[in-house]
Amino acid sequence: MHFIVSSSALLKNLQLVSGIISPNVVLPILENFLFDINGSKLTITGADMETMIKVVMEVQTGETEDGNKQSMICIPSKILTEYLKNLPEQPIHFTINENDHSIELSSSTGKYKIGGENGNEYPKEPQAEDTTSFQMTSIQLTEAINRTIFATSTDNLRPAMTGVFFEFEENGVNFVATDAHRMVKLTRTDISTPEAGSIIIPRKPLQQLKSILPADESILDISYNASHLFINSDRMNLNCRLIEGKFPPYRAVIPTENPFVLVVNRAELLSGLRRVSVFANKSTSQVVFDIVGNTVSISAQDIDFSYEGKETLQCQYNGEDMKIGFNSKLLIEMLNNLNGEELKIELSMPSKAGIFRQVEAVENEDLLMLLMPLMVGI
Repeated sequence: MHFIVSSSALLKNLQLVSGIISPNVVLPILENFLFDINGSKLTITGADMETMIKVVMEVQTGETEDGNKQSMICIPSKILTEYLKNLPEQPIHFTINENDHSIELSSSTGKYKIGGENGNEYPKEPQAEDTTSFQMTSIQLTEAINRTIFATSTDNLRPAMTGVFFEFEENGVNFVATDAHRMVKLTRTDISTPEAGSIIIPRKPLQQLKSILPADESILDISYNASHLFINSDRMNLNCRLIEGKFPPYRAVIPTENPFVLVVNRAELLSGLRRVSVFANKSTSQVVFDIVGNTVSISAQDIDFSYEGKETLQCQYNGEDMKIGFNSKLLIEMLNNLNGEELKIELSMPSKAGIFRQVEAVENEDLLMLLMPLMVGI
């Protein structure tokens, strides 16, 4: 089997898939890319034990002696990727020996040989049976991932919190993530699903989707069953095992009444936090908001090293004077994932969670971020 492909185009597609390949695999064959050549279509597959990603690209093929235009071969991912990274843009000729599964690569400057494996031994993708299906655009899914994935937990003892919760309702879809210290809930009312339900998608395949999906209006076909998620587009498909278990009752932690409202310039608050947090205690990263009238002072200190920082910002505030502490690292990350010029913070008391929203309304979208406070002085 012989085919020709652009070195840069091939490298780009390999990099889309390679992120899912784990350095320490249970099955050695998963250290490989699976190349499935069918006519002028090359399907490149990468997988771990939970997730499989496929991308499709065009190649030039030549018939074998028996006239066959189809072949499957496993090629070691690391050596192929490293070789292409060090090769200038040019056509690469692949010659596959079906008998010993070796691959010969020819470029303008040399020839190289790689030992491959039988493609038929690569794990098969799960069957999409008894699925519920719907559609959404690539940009809708990309933005939902970007707005939520940072708030997922890394605690494997609570697996349900290590993914993003997709909750399908009659009037839209809720995307929710939490690590028990903060929570993000994005609601989109412009996505319709055939029935109510919910799934928890692991963090790793969502991270891969962030790098693969284009930020455009292209349509994604999404389906899921009790155990797996399937996402298909014109040139990519992904399937992954869902997280089993029950997502925490997130609505119970959202305060029903936060009567005090502070409105502040988001960029000014963000830059101030970055400066003040330098002086915070490294174990708590605590910053204190001291809200008096229409000013908010943000301060931090580390008593062990006699560090102290404080800045004062103008704001609009409707409520009682208050001191409330937050983890600056978590807060900065949240503000980076909010848009708009102005930020609205809804408060009730120093021991209750603060709710963070962007002031500017976005059509068909509602974004709520919640952050638990720290006891002032901790």
